[in-house]
Amino acid sequence: MNILFSVHGYKPAWRIGGPVVSVSALAEGLVARGHAVTVFTTNSNLDQDLDVPTDRFVDVDGVQVRYFRREEPLKRYFPRVKYFSQSIGTLYTPEMPAALAAIAGQMDLMHTHIPFVYPTLATARAAVKARKPLFYHQRGVFDSERLRFRALKKRLYLSLIEKPILRNATTLIALTEAERESYAALNIRTACQVIPNGIDLPQAMQPDETAALLSAMGISQHHQVVLFMSRLHPVKGADRLLSAFERVAKQHPDALLVLAGPDEFGIEAAFAERARTIGLADRVRFPGMVSGAKKSALLHRANLFCLPSDAEGFSMAILEALAHATAVLISPRCHFPEVASSGAGLVVPPTVDRLEQALHQLLADPLALTVMGQNGRALVAEHYTWGSITSRMIDTYQEGIARYQQLPRA
Repeated sequence: MNILFSVHGYKPAWRIGGPVVSVSALAEGLVARGHAVTVFTTNSNLDQDLDVPTDRFVDVDGVQVRYFRREEPLKRYFPRVKYFSQSIGTLYTPEMPAALAAIAGQMDLMHTHIPFVYPTLATARAAVKARKPLFYHQRGVFDSERLRFRALKKRLYLSLIEKPILRNATTLIALTEAERESYAALNIRTACQVIPNGIDLPQAMQPDETAALLSAMGISQHHQVVLFMSRLHPVKGADRLLSAFERVAKQHPDALLVLAGPDEFGIEAAFAERARTIGLADRVRFPGMVSGAKKSALLHRANLFCLPSDAEGFSMAILEALAHATAVLISPRCHFPEVASSGAGLVVPPTVDRLEQALHQLLADPLALTVMGQNGRALVAEHYTWGSITSRMIDTYQEGIARYQQLPRA
């Protein structure tokens, strides 16, 4: 098959977070199966721009990628208005429609990967004009909690732009059953398949390599490491985790909290000042955005991964922690109940009180953390490797194409 992906960012846009990891892994998995994948994306790296060519295709690990220069007029004209400036924006790419029109006829299908951005709108229009089946991912964006964040503009965009795209799509992709329900809550009845993200099981790192990387972050052998690894965004719950950690710190003197991730909303400084004020400046680390060997070292070393988020699609960070045999502590809004049922960690409401109780319980029992980590890796190996996920996506594509071809043509 000739497949076109449309996505808001593509590697090396790691600051955007999990979608870049999962979309690029899926694209590479499809290429490895003999399919041709073309990616249309922007040069966005969240609050930065990638240093990539924007006038031609680039081969990125076997995938043909066309980066387009983004324009954000509202951010440019209103840089001090946080409602506009603290946002990824609409990612308007004026050169994309013509490029889509030129290539759409060669595609067997077109697949968009995130709502509320211009590349999705442009690709949906191109699919209709070229009479190509359209597959649509939401990646947690229609979660009720996330729709409440900056609700006015999302309601308007949903009504005017996104819902018509959803209704015209061939197949909707949901990462979880909760995502399937969120489509239905919008009164969308388009055919839907639940296909989670996947991951490749990581190899163990050499102890001396891990120790050197961690030492640079002030992490030593005696520490019990509690790791938060996600964008520093209000919905992710890092503030509540910091409050809960403050309450258990005296009972667990070796515990160290690591808040890793891009400072999307400029809140790291406030967190650091708070840690200093409560006397925990030497027990809270802010390594910023981590990737590559540094990221792997943190995941291998962490005793507990914690994401008390208010809204997730299917978090790649959780999946990465499980694959690295790290116990996890997450909220129900992460939509990963298998964590509890498989004995890989705890799922608790993301209140400070419940997080405090869970942190104390887990840090007091290192053996239980080890067993949870082993259970988590086994869970990933059985259900969430990219090989099986890619096969499910191929089957969904083929079923959708066959169904689309049977539709009456005007």
